Amino acid sequence: MLMIVLGILCLIFFIENIRELRTFRVKTYRIVSHKLNGMQKKRIVFLSDLHNCSYGKKNGRLLAAVRRARPDLILIGGDMLVRKNGSSYAGILPFLCRLPRICPVYYANGNHEQKLKEETDRYDQSYAAYKKALEDAGIIFLENEAVIWRPDGVRIRISGLEIPLSAYEKFGKRGLSVRQIEDRIGRADPSYQILLAHHPAYVRQYEEWGANLILSGHLHGGLIELPGIGGVMSPDFRPFPAYCGGIYRDPTADVVVSRGLGVHSVPIRFLDPAEVVVLELEGADEPEFQEDME
Repeated sequence: MLMIVLGILCLIFFIENIRELRTFRVKTYRIVSHKLNGMQKKRIVFLSDLHNCSYGKKNGRLLAAVRRARPDLILIGGDMLVRKNGSSYAGILPFLCRLPRICPVYYANGNHEQKLKEETDRYDQSYAAYKKALEDAGIIFLENEAVIWRPDGVRIRISGLEIPLSAYEKFGKRGLSVRQIEDRIGRADPSYQILLAHHPAYVRQYEEWGANLILSGHLHGGLIELPGIGGVMSPDFRPFPAYCGGIYRDPTADVVVSRGLGVHSVPIRFLDPAEVVVLELEGADEPEFQEDME
């Protein structure tokens, strides 16, 4: 009987894993801040960790979901490709290049893009060619840079942070100081601060820097998610990561960690659906937190 039960459980896991690797959901969060007072509701689509995956021809299903969200802005959080010799990012270019036809698009790198850029001798893929193709389509890269977005006259600063590659090493978390963040993207100003920071292991430092809304990815939701517990294992083999998927209402910032849209080295998803994140930003007279929406 034990073997039969184990066999059934393994079959359920296998079927659900296959299903989740082929589907995605749209997850909506409402963000309300007094620093956005005077701004009407704006919708931001946040995409992260696609890893060359495809949902239909030329990612048609994914593109349709983005269009249905009617975004005012699209933010990309990195790892849309896979840095690996023998793999190609050509399959995702048609999808990405169509996004600026919907609304402005800003792209911050993840560790995969950053390694392609900084370790050119190791890979046969060209980061420069990838970036040029997307820039020619109208996508703006934020490589330790910031832009000012002024919806309804409200000043919002959007920064794309690249942390040292040593911070992504699998074993032994490396330190990251607020000074290192400031050396890369400068000090936070009184504007509402949206920080695109791919690795969520340094949320405390991002908050201390002055971020109001932190957008991360990288951990793929913990691969397997247990109800009431959260993600079990990050792709860099850290058990039960603190910020692995969902929204976290910290005292000084909202932290949104995408569960990502794809997988690469560890092709596992269980109770951990891939997702397109939609953020609904609104102003308020006083600081206020709102419930999440499906």
